[in-house]
This record gives sequence, structure tokens and C-alpha cells, in this order.
Amino acid sequence: MQRRPIDRLLLIFFLALLGTGLVIFISAALGVLTRSEDKFQNVIVSQLVLGLGGGTVAFFVALRIPMKFWKQNAFWILIAALFFSLLVFVPGVGMEHGGAKRWLDFRLFNVQPAEFLKFALVLYLAAWFTQFHRKVHSSAWGLYPLLGVLGIAGTILLAQPDTGTFLIGVAAGIAIFLVAGGKWTHFLLMMLGGIILLAGMAYTKPYIMDRITTLIYPSSDPHGSGYQIKQSLIAIGSGGLTGRGFGQSVQKFNYLPEPIGDSVFAVAGEELGFIGTVTLIFLYLLFGLRGLWVAAHAEDRFSGLFAVGLVILIISQSFVNIGSMLALGPLTGVPLVFVSHGGTALLAAMAETGVILNISRHRQNI
Repeated sequence: MQRRPIDRLLLIFFLALLGTGLVIFISAALGVLTRSEDKFQNVIVSQLVLGLGGGTVAFFVALRIPMKFWKQNAFWILIAALFFSLLVFVPGVGMEHGGAKRWLDFRLFNVQPAEFLKFALVLYLAAWFTQFHRKVHSSAWGLYPLLGVLGIAGTILLAQPDTGTFLIGVAAGIAIFLVAGGKWTHFLLMMLGGIILLAGMAYTKPYIMDRITTLIYPSSDPHGSGYQIKQSLIAIGSGGLTGRGFGQSVQKFNYLPEPIGDSVFAVAGEELGFIGTVTLIFLYLLFGLRGLWVAAHAEDRFSGLFAVGLVILIISQSFVNIGSMLALGPLTGVPLVFVSHGGTALLAAMAETGVILNISRHRQNI
């Protein structure tokens, strides 16, 4: 198929999100500066060097890697990602923070392997359902392989624990399964099983039960499990229609627990107001819709399924984060894509966007 220029609309939406995210992040990081100058420097180095710098390199590399390479090496990339993710449990290699073991310590910066595991998960499922697309409706070649791969990845992620990342991976996996031709009855069975699994996890893991309780009754523990939601809603509400202005957030200094992390949307709401946050949400929506358009016009089945999975990874994570800050969903701890602190997360998102834009270069004639 004739090679075309990359999709300009998707590129514009990506650059708009990246630029807006950088501005919001810099403002939110000022709250960290008042608490610890050393931590502020580490955050900036991680975000700009590993995230933006490494992400730029990954973006342009992803633009050039042929889809044939991804398809042929999907299994080995998944194995490597699983092994990399297991290293967080190795003493002296993995780093623990807040009771979670999700990072590898490389001295200058920390790496979160779960970001690469999500990518590998989507890649492998796209390759599998491409190879067995005529059998995807059967349990043996459709449902069971999906559950098996999600189960293996989920065991590692839930042990860290990183429930939010696991749920994002599940959403992307199910999207690929359905687009590939999976049966809706199998989807409903998975949803029923998911509800039972969630109930079991809430019963055995108190932190999950606390988050569900906080979602249903936000004011039940305003100084404990409900504190972050309470402060987030105060920040967003105080922004009004047009916001306090860039850098003028009050909540980011002493009130929001993670102003550069999963609470960064609250900082944006306070400084940019209703108009600014709606614009940001609209950009994510446009990015997602255009990404799915690219997937629908991909040159082959594998490229289309791969693009669907990557788009769902980015968009579902973004809206899960936003929903949690608006008390529309439980706190998951997942970062806001292109905005929150997390060098690995930004690098991965930029690489994923590079792959989608690469797919757009080989789209079908319209």
C-alpha cells in the first residue's frame, strides 16, 4: 500500500495535549518546590529527561518501526515485559513507595515497568486475534487466551499492587477482543466474573473497600480515605468558570496529596476553571476519536487492532483519572496521560502515539 503522510489531525491533537500537559505540570510542580527543593529537582529531571526527552526519541523511533516487526516479535516482547515487571519484587532492584512496589531504581530516575507491560499486552493480543481471527468467537481461541494473558499480567500487577493499571489493561484487551469479533456473550461473562472478582478483592484488600466506600459516601471519612476527593472537589469548585489563573492554585501547596500525580487535574481545574478543563477533556475526546478513525482505516487487521488497543489505553486511563478527581469513580492512582508526573508514563504514551501515527501512514484509500 502507498505510504502517506502521518495523520495531521491526530498529530495536532497530540501536540496540543502534550503542550497543555507540560504547562499544567510545571504549574503543579511549584507546589512540590515549596515542600522540598530536592524533590522538585528530581521531579523535573524525571519528567523532562526521561519523560519528554526519552519520549521524543521513542516517538520518532516508533514512527519508523514497521508493523511487521511488532507482529513477528509480539510474544517475545510480552515475555520481556513480564520479566521486567517481576524485577520490582527483587530486593535492591525494586523500589517501594507508599506500600506499593511498582518501580525500578536507576538512581537518576525510577522506571515503572507496568507501563511497558500494558503496551506489550495490547501488542500480543492484537497479534493473537489477527492470527486466529476466524476462531475468535470460540472459547478455546478467543475467550480463554484473553483471560489467560490478562490473568498472568493481572497477577503481577495486583501483587504490586497496581489495580488501576490492571483495569486499564483489561479495558484495552476487551476492546481488542470485541473489535476482532469476540462474542458479546463472552464479554458479558467476563463482566460478571469481573464483578465477582472485584467483590472478592474488596473483601480481602481493605484499601479497595475504602476506595469503594469513599466513592459512595465521599464525606464518610473527610480526614482519611475521603481527604483527597474532598480537596480535589474544593480545588475544582474554586476555579469557577475561568479559573484563578496560571500558577495561582492554592490547593497544590498544602492540601492536595499528589498535586503533580493523580491530583493534577484538580490543579488544572482550579487554575483554568470550567472552560479550561472542558477544553482539556475535549482534546482527549478528539484524540481518541481520531485515533479510532486511524484504526478503522488501517491497512490490515493487525494494525487496526493494535491501534484500537493503544487508543483505549491512553483514553481510558485519562478518563479514569479525571473521573476519580470529580468523584465519579474510585481513586485508582493512575496518572493523567501527557500531564501527570511520571517519566515512564509520558515516555510510553509518546511511544504509543508514535505507533498510532505510524499506522496512519499506511491507511486505506478513502
